[in-house]
Amino acid sequence: VKLENLAEELLDLFCENLGLEKGYLKKAFNGSKGPTFGTKVSNYPPCPTPDKIKGLRAHTDAGGIILLFQEPLVGGLQILKNGEWVDVPPMRHSFVINLGDQLEVISNGRYRSVEHRVMTQTQGSRMSIASFYNPGSDAIIYPAPALVENEAEEKKEWYPKFVFEDYMKLYAGMKFQAKEPRFEAMKATATA
Repeated sequence: VKLENLAEELLDLFCENLGLEKGYLKKAFNGSKGPTFGTKVSNYPPCPTPDKIKGLRAHTDAGGIILLFQEPLVGGLQILKNGEWVDVPPMRHSFVINLGDQLEVISNGRYRSVEHRVMTQTQGSRMSIASFYNPGSDAIIYPAPALVENEAEEKKEWYPKFVFEDYMKLYAGMKFQAKEPRFEAMKATATA
């Protein structure tokens, strides 16, 4: 419950930063049954040949906001920044906040989902606990109108409007591919 509350507090801070009314992002995630929240625990055992095996291939997360608690002694998480992979060192008593594809769409690209991966390590097991605050399955996702009004015409049309469950079905087969083809496929579905 505290993690879910933290995610909602962060969403309100994002609203403030974007110039949206407080609660806009939470409402956008609601659908008819409210947002979904889940947790996944991952364990990456030590690997004697880390140059041959990746812990988790590069991807962006499909959902909204991810609160990641990492094992404090063994690293491995990397994000792609300016074409370079950068280590995200674990810090004791801290969360890594990751943004998913849905926040990119709703913010009309002002926030970007982060491509990340996990590299295997030779020494020690890495454990992480990821908590996902995602839209409800029937939530309709689209750029916030207030963020589209003053955009150039080509930017207004970049992000599609879709039902989150439909995006997740597409994502299941394209998780480890670039996000842009997923957005294009959702646009094509919407116009069909």
